[in-house]
Amino acid sequence: MVRRFGYEAETVEGGEEALARLTRPGATPVGLLILDLVMPDLDGMGVLTRMRDATIGVPVIVQTAHGSIEAVISAMRAGAHDFVVKPVGAERLQISIKNAMAATALAGEIRRISRRAQGNLTFKDLISRSADMARVIRLGERAAHSSIPVLIEGESGVGKELIARAIQGGSDRKGKPFVTVNCGALPANLVESILFGHEKGAFTGATEKHNGKFLEANGGTLFLDEIGELPLDIQVKLLRALQEGEIDPIGARRPQRVDVRLISATNQNLIELVKKGLFREDLFYRLNVFPISIPPLRSRREDIADLARRFAARFAAEEGRNIRGLTAEALALLTGYHWPGNVRQLENTVFRAVVLCEGDELTVAEFPQIAAHVDGFDVRVPPVPALAPMTEAPREREIIRVEIRDPNVLPLLAPGGDMRKLDELEKETIRFALAHYRGQMSEIARRLGIGRSTLYRKMKEYGLEEGVIESAAADSLVA
Repeated sequence: MVRRFGYEAETVEGGEEALARLTRPGATPVGLLILDLVMPDLDGMGVLTRMRDATIGVPVIVQTAHGSIEAVISAMRAGAHDFVVKPVGAERLQISIKNAMAATALAGEIRRISRRAQGNLTFKDLISRSADMARVIRLGERAAHSSIPVLIEGESGVGKELIARAIQGGSDRKGKPFVTVNCGALPANLVESILFGHEKGAFTGATEKHNGKFLEANGGTLFLDEIGELPLDIQVKLLRALQEGEIDPIGARRPQRVDVRLISATNQNLIELVKKGLFREDLFYRLNVFPISIPPLRSRREDIADLARRFAARFAAEEGRNIRGLTAEALALLTGYHWPGNVRQLENTVFRAVVLCEGDELTVAEFPQIAAHVDGFDVRVPPVPALAPMTEAPREREIIRVEIRDPNVLPLLAPGGDMRKLDELEKETIRFALAHYRGQMSEIARRLGIGRSTLYRKMKEYGLEEGVIESAAADSLVA
């Protein structure tokens, strides 16, 4: 049932196995747990208690055949999000799942926003299903435990600042100032003053003393984004500040000591800038001690659904909208898009969809610009009557789903429109299995749910003998 709703599903046989799966190092994160109360080894209440003690924040929907008030109250007190009685209907279960995941996504966003504002964001707050992002998180955690200079590389919008904040949150500087500077947005004539400060009267217009970003970040972290945009003369002063731990404010009589953890980021190839003489080689080697490269969103598509749900939950709360989440088709659409603007583009796209949405779910219709660029979806404008006046209001765009037939789908209807006979369907199913599993009889029998003797008997009945097996396997290889 869960798979039909568009989610991936895993099953385990008991409470101990469930807890082992939830706590397995390096395993794909679980988004939701549907938990039976009556199980042979560890019952559902025991699982809920152990999850609470281990601070496992996975939302839980409890199901049982005995829907007593006492059981409901006990499960809710133990941490369950919802309670369903077996046999649960598809619509009831689907609504329960959507509500649980929306509530969890919103709670996670609120927690991340709060911890980010307090300077306590850590890598435990960053959830990813991607192996590439898992590597980034491991590197970030190691960098957080030292004062080594970090250079974060990645395309615009991938979340470089978020990684920088998590590095500070996992270090001994958590809760201290975190100052962000976008070097590409600094006016050329004010770069030095903004970074290092100036004394009153140091130049025309300097009517008062200005501390600068280095002093603002003293004791904490200075995050220099797009560092490749810094002018060469400022790069020299930055190198001195890193090497000596001192800055020279404009007009100051003596340098000032600063204690700053520098994290830099770029979306450019700094080596190429060095070769072109646009970036100092000595500064590059000073910054590039511990590089962390963040993959683009299109390289970690398994994270798109979780990110979209989180953004939808946050924006729905901010806009006062009752939106449970996204439909399976909408998630398939977002996952299929290439996202040149990465996470930032996805965030803004979901924000727009929440504003446009008129129902309680985000559907494909809320993402027209995305649908126009993904195979299998199209944007069509309904025709206008020939006599329509020129002052007619703009036409609404309609999203239609374009069906792409899978060659592996077995047709149930004959060319004449009548149902095909069961023995024909069974013959084609066995023939396909012979090709798909390369004639491995034990595997074929197991996958079809029949015994090997039954498989051999049916092959003989349908004329699917060894020669056909070899032919089917050869056809599969050619395909």
